[in-house]
Amino acid sequence: MSTHSDYLQQAIDLAAENVESGQGGPYGALIVKEGKIIAASGNQVTGRLDPTAHAEVMAIRMACQTLNDYQLTGCTLYTSCEPCPMCLGAIYWARLDKVYYACSREDAAAAGFDDSFIYDEIPLPPAARRIAMLNLKQGNDLKPFELWNAKPDKILY
Repeated sequence: MSTHSDYLQQAIDLAAENVESGQGGPYGALIVKEGKIIAASGNQVTGRLDPTAHAEVMAIRMACQTLNDYQLTGCTLYTSCEPCPMCLGAIYWARLDKVYYACSREDAAAAGFDDSFIYDEIPLPPAARRIAMLNLKQGNDLKPFELWNAKPDKILY
């Protein structure tokens, strides 16, 4: 049976292979459930022309498809680097049990992947962020939520 260190080393190896193959950035992630790897991916941002195709997000997508579920309760994520804010959000939405990571966000910043500006933006009021987020009220802006709340067969997530 593999240890946490073994799985983490596989994520690091996946990140290195990703760089060597030219498929994407220096990140790798895998998801394990009950001692079995159910998903693994490297960063695919440049290859897919998709800024959300981080290794963790790709592994989450694959694991959800494998399990045919949008929640990954009972699963552990192993990633070559501390998750960025986007991946952190995806981890919480997927409801993973635990995350093991190798490099820190400071290590990533030293390699040119600095997400500190995003962490700095989060506590700011939306209109004060670098990309202004302006709340424009409409007369029926709550309608989608009202319909959702009234829907008897909704799937809560």
